[in-house]
Formats: sequence, structure tokens, C-alpha cells
Amino acid sequence: MVVGGFGVGKTTMVGSVSEIRPLSTEETMTQAGVGIDDGASHGKTTTTVAFDFGRISLNERMVLYLFGAPGQERFWFLWDRLFSGTLGAVVLVDSDRLADSWYSIDRLEHHGTPFIVARNNFGPPKHSLEQVRDALDLSPEVPLVDCDARRRDSSKTVLLALVHHLFALSAVREPTS
Repeated sequence: MVVGGFGVGKTTMVGSVSEIRPLSTEETMTQAGVGIDDGASHGKTTTTVAFDFGRISLNERMVLYLFGAPGQERFWFLWDRLFSGTLGAVVLVDSDRLADSWYSIDRLEHHGTPFIVARNNFGPPKHSLEQVRDALDLSPEVPLVDCDARRRDSSKTVLLALVHHLFALSAVREPTS
């Protein structure tokens, strides 16, 4: 699951790393959204209205399904259904709009869903990762990584960080013999 605020790059991330042409529910933004869908990067002309879906085959039997959740508050009611069965999530953040990430983090914590945070760098970062960690009040156990959601290799690195985090959590939960 890839979550985050409006316009942080969730659709871009799913599209950059999916091995199939992603299913996207992008719709053109209209005048009806003025004042409602504000806050994203200038020039944004589309928005996700349900979810994005992509796939990565790990081998012949194992497949990773990617879901990108819509970022606007009016679509948050979809999130609880999307979280059903989710192993883990990436919270994609724009360090210029960190407050847009709090709902994502709150919902994941509420559901007990493990997550990592990825700072999407559309340009040179203005804040250090430690400043982002402090601003989001992330515990030291939550991985925080940099990425450029437009680049496949970068998005893949983020997903690998999530898998490593999930593996580490499962190792901690396993009883020792």
C-alpha cells in the first residue's frame, strides 16, 4: 500500500515500479475541486479517485500487489477497505507539506499496519531526514528513506526497505527456541 497526502507522488510511484501497465483511477481535476483539492504541486491536472493498482512478480509463485490510495480527505473513507489484508505500507511525503502525512500515519497506526516513510524528492530537499523524522514525530523504529518516485530504481529501493522492515518485525515476533 502506498499512502500519503494529495499530490505527493503515489500514482507516480506505483507506475514507475509496476511490471504491468498500472490500473489507475486518475480523473481530470475540474473547477469543482477548486478550494477542495488545493495543496498539490502547481500544474497537477489529474487526481486519483479510488486507487492505483500495480504488480511485481517476485518469482513464479510470489506476487507483490501495489495499491496507491487517494490522497484527498474526501476519499479517505476508501482507506479502511484498502488496508484489509495489507502486509505493510509506504507513507510517501513531501517535506514541504508534512502535515498532509499525519492522517496516513494515524490510520496505519490505528490499524496496526507496519509502515516506512519515504521522502519524495521532486527537487533538492530543504530539510534533513532527521528534521522530517522530528516533524512527523516518528519513532526510531520506523525507517525513513529518500526517493524519487519517478525513478523505477528509487521506488524499488523504497519497496525493498519496506520488505526488510517487515522481515525484521517478523523476526522479532517469532518465538525463540
